[in-house]
Amino acid sequence: MPKVLVSDNLAPQGLDVLRQARGIELVEKPGLSAGELLEEIADVDGLVIRSGTKVTADVIAAAGSLKVVGRAGIGVDNVDVPAATARGIAVLNTPEGNNITTAEHAIALMVSLARHIPQATASMKAGKWEKKKFQGMELFNRTLGVVGLGNIGRIVALRGKGLGMKVIAYDPPISHEAAAKLGVELVSLDELYSRSDVVTVHVPKTKETTGMLDQAAFAKMKPGVLLINAARGGIIDEADLYAALDSGQVGGAALDVFVEEPPPDDHPLLSHERLICTPHLGASTEQAQVNVSVAVAEQVRDYLLEGVVRNAINVPSIAPELVEEMEPYFQLAEKLGRFHGQLATQVEQVEVEYGGEVAELRTAPVTIAVLKGLLESTSDRVNMVNAPLIAQERGIKIIESKVSRAQDFASCITVRVKGTVDRLIAGAVFHGGQPRIVRIDDFMLEAIPEGPTLFLQNHDEPGVVGTVGTVLGDGGINISRMQLALVPERREAAMLVNVEPTPGPEVMERLRNVSHVTSAKIVEL
Repeated sequence: MPKVLVSDNLAPQGLDVLRQARGIELVEKPGLSAGELLEEIADVDGLVIRSGTKVTADVIAAAGSLKVVGRAGIGVDNVDVPAATARGIAVLNTPEGNNITTAEHAIALMVSLARHIPQATASMKAGKWEKKKFQGMELFNRTLGVVGLGNIGRIVALRGKGLGMKVIAYDPPISHEAAAKLGVELVSLDELYSRSDVVTVHVPKTKETTGMLDQAAFAKMKPGVLLINAARGGIIDEADLYAALDSGQVGGAALDVFVEEPPPDDHPLLSHERLICTPHLGASTEQAQVNVSVAVAEQVRDYLLEGVVRNAINVPSIAPELVEEMEPYFQLAEKLGRFHGQLATQVEQVEVEYGGEVAELRTAPVTIAVLKGLLESTSDRVNMVNAPLIAQERGIKIIESKVSRAQDFASCITVRVKGTVDRLIAGAVFHGGQPRIVRIDDFMLEAIPEGPTLFLQNHDEPGVVGTVGTVLGDGGINISRMQLALVPERREAAMLVNVEPTPGPEVMERLRNVSHVTSAKIVEL
């Protein structure tokens, strides 16, 4: 029974999802110290966290059976994702649960900053009436620059348009057509800086985005520009921001996030009159907390009990409605990879070609299944999470391609492995979701990839098949299925033989010594 540890506070509705799941043991221990977590994690299959728990490399090393970490929220800064990936641990987040809440908070910060609402409130509570001091800026017809048009950035853009603002955006992966549907103009980052009256950032914190809004960026902006950061601390360089606020180049800034949270009491920005701030409240609404709690609980449950992957940081996700349709392709891909892995002595390159109906699906997870099967014979730690990483560590090049037609089959997956020996093995999914091997190099056949399977190659001469049957019978090996293939012009033949039990070394040696047999190998499928 999978054991799931919840180490941060989760909404009751999320806990109920795990309590009611058949086959899951729930352990609730929010607020564990680092040392306590190292002890508790030893026999845990799933870990559900928020921002409080730090899943470090030490925690991952201490987790003997951990398969999945679920983060209730977007950011996974508190999870060592590379260490988790290397151990084959899936890391999931919940990007949709707090989109609206965070976007609304960014808009609230913008309006509050433009109209000096926090400062005016503090002034009045101090018994003052400083109406002239807090003259604000009208947002109507101003230009809002959105850095990052992801789930949250898009909502902010639409809300900005609702305020009558002109919205421009920078996000290289987004097409101009997609932006146009939102009524947003895509521009370069430098153009966004130079044209915007307000700049708001909605990008993840990465090596590239850390400190992206710094002194050099501020110098490209309009004097008096307003800055909003409700994304991640550190995207705006805090020291450079203080200097820009002091000089007036930045007219005001609103921060919901900081590099260090909570920031130290003597943090200079906290006392700057042109800065307003909140204690990371972007996702802090009751609705958002329930949404992310339920979402992460469902995702961890489905991953452990059904193998369904949604919103994973380190493995391609699969929509629940596609799992049943794609399952036969996963089975076939893994068996093709496993077949290759037991025949190849050295692998330099793997080419996976999808033809027909399967080419219309999201094939990235299927390619990973090929790699998983390929590497299983040489690694006891490979799974769908770390297979690409292990392949990369071994210098294996992966090439994926698609063709619209699959020749004789509605769908076909062809895997060519190049190394010491080049070999091609192709498979198809037959009616009823039955995977079949349909080609090995130039040999065409229709074989069920199941259990111990003999792969024999021989010269096309009479008596070979009979002698093989005799050798197997004498060794107490039963034949359940046999598929024969022939290349007449070369007088070469091959056979795939499903057998039970697995032939031992003595039987295999006798098969290799059969007249006209050129190769005899056993693979476990």
